[in-house]
Amino acid sequence: MREILPVIGGWYAARVPFGLATVVATSRSAPRDPGAAMAVGPDDEVVGSVSGGCVEGAVFELAREVVASGEAQLETFGYSDEDAFAVGLTCGGEITLLVRPVTPESDPSFGEVAASVAAGRPVTVATVTDGPAPRGATLAVWPDRVAGTLGAPGLDVAVSADARGELALGATGLRHYGPHGERREDAVTVFLHSFAPPPRMLVFGAIDYAAAVARIGDFLGYRVTVCDARAVFATPQRFPQGVEVVVEWPHRYLGATDTDDRTVICVLTHDPKFDVPLLQEALRRPAAYIGAMGSRRTHDDRMKRLAEAGLGERELARLRSPVGLDLGARTPEEVAVSVAAEIVALRWGGSGAPLTATAGAIHPRATDDAVPGKPGGAD
Repeated sequence: MREILPVIGGWYAARVPFGLATVVATSRSAPRDPGAAMAVGPDDEVVGSVSGGCVEGAVFELAREVVASGEAQLETFGYSDEDAFAVGLTCGGEITLLVRPVTPESDPSFGEVAASVAAGRPVTVATVTDGPAPRGATLAVWPDRVAGTLGAPGLDVAVSADARGELALGATGLRHYGPHGERREDAVTVFLHSFAPPPRMLVFGAIDYAAAVARIGDFLGYRVTVCDARAVFATPQRFPQGVEVVVEWPHRYLGATDTDDRTVICVLTHDPKFDVPLLQEALRRPAAYIGAMGSRRTHDDRMKRLAEAGLGERELARLRSPVGLDLGARTPEEVAVSVAAEIVALRWGGSGAPLTATAGAIHPRATDDAVPGKPGGAD
């Protein structure tokens, strides 16, 4: 939902009612993950998507209905072997949507939530999807406070605690409670939608390949920083707008920078005086991905130097080098696609093989438990 917030936040600020449809659960080969959203606003303007086009027409009508009635609806769209096109979700799988009206009266904290997401401040939005609690009721949970109510104080307390846990993980998914927050009951279903700050992508080496990697990293939702000790190369004009450019020795910059289990580190300098001290620092700290550019000869020399510097087998095994998947890439842009493909495959456990050579579901089966969030949380 993050990508449509600027538009729907404007509708909200103008006090214009709109219908908001959010994917709250999926199964089998559903096209979008929980958290994907579509909104229908003034003059029937539509933003966002919940299925990549399969059921958007039906969702459009539902959004108009909930604005007119003021009542939220929960709808499931699935695949039918007998009449797939009539059902709508022709790609297979199943998606469940919560479609609710949004106004300042029905959701007083929506504007503050939108502002927090835009500013990169973490927040989780809990919304009742089913059960005796009011469907569509929301509770916004920040690390230090809450706003709104789900209809019962005990439910608010239990959900707030779980929401903070999900926020720390950047996770999104369904949770089940009793009417008053009882942990071992499932009368009330609540969708926890976490908006964590975007993960970092740190690109070292301000070369043409870095510009392409930074561009695709920004496209994937990372907060991108490019760092190089050579001021003549590390200039903002050489990189996409919004990418931070830092002139500093790479290992010094990384040593003074926080990383976490979502951080991506791309080392594109392929120069030992930069690479070795930088990778010594990188391989000993939290990161989702650490990749280094270079030929196989460069890689062998780099690994030898790192071992001599004291890194063990477990640390060295974290290094993805030579960087990227084997796509036959030649240009900087093609190499960037190769690097991005490896990052995505590593993140979600993909094989990197052509889909024509694989069997089974294309999209992993989701569960009622939280699923890993996209960069910056689910969208």
